[in-house]
Amino acid sequence: MKLVSFFTQDGAEHIGSVVDDGGSVVDFTAADASPVFRSMLDLIDAGPAGLERAREAERRGAVRHGIEQVRLRAPLPEPRQMRDFLSFEKHLRQARANRHLLGIAGMPSDPAKVELPEVWYRQPIYYKCNRFSVVGTGTDVVWPRYSSVMDYELEFGCVIAKDGKNVSRAEAKPYIFGWCIFNDFSARDAQMAEMAGSLGPCKGKDFDTGNVLGPWLVTADEIADPYDLTMVARVNGEEWSRGSSRDMRFRFEDFIEHVSTDERIRAGEFFGSGTVGSGCGLELGKFLNDGDVVELEVSGLGVLKNKVVRNR
Repeated sequence: MKLVSFFTQDGAEHIGSVVDDGGSVVDFTAADASPVFRSMLDLIDAGPAGLERAREAERRGAVRHGIEQVRLRAPLPEPRQMRDFLSFEKHLRQARANRHLLGIAGMPSDPAKVELPEVWYRQPIYYKCNRFSVVGTGTDVVWPRYSSVMDYELEFGCVIAKDGKNVSRAEAKPYIFGWCIFNDFSARDAQMAEMAGSLGPCKGKDFDTGNVLGPWLVTADEIADPYDLTMVARVNGEEWSRGSSRDMRFRFEDFIEHVSTDERIRAGEFFGSGTVGSGCGLELGKFLNDGDVVELEVSGLGVLKNKVVRNR
């Protein structure tokens, strides 16, 4: 299923699924008063029985809307936690090689010769995002007033299906509820400045509307191999980035094992893949402008589309 959270024409918040090749939304909330359908978190918390109820609601299709009659939100508007990982070596090398574009590290360097921290090869590295700054496809991303350099990041991620602790890699697959695209917009100049202080990122990432999830949450059973997905970014219709999830050094099962070690993970958390190689403007030597429209497309997961607008 392609699960969505959305506003109806009267402003009510509902959940449902996208059908008819993206042309219609089956409204679970309007058709069934069950608490399972109050929100996406309620559906996730209901476990396999909740998913089966959702599948039955989709089969019945008792209440439908045309896709143009609703306003899609992020499929998970307020995750219980957000963690974004750094799993693509090409991205890390190219981004570090181009820090000179932001006045850091002097001259440009060869990505192949960039020295990476040894810890990056030993374990998954991640930061925690602002889970309250999440928006969905079609929402304007507001460029924070303290930044002059705005960038996109081509990612995807998973939503955790159930609570767990000390989950091994071999046991991790059932902990994945579903998949969606993630655009981790970045105020690059603010990010680089604050991370020189040995913490962060924070203001470089956590501004309102900076975390975009969507356009829908595809249930895990629909993606046969999450490590063979083509990932593409377009700006104003022009392709800027192309990569593949096969290039991840660590995979989501590794993330789950690492994070859950002596720390409980919760149903409804979001884990991001990190940016695919060549998946952001910093790597390419070009950045976004006011009014640019950014589209991220990942095979099987749809197209996530947002306009960047300056904060005035």
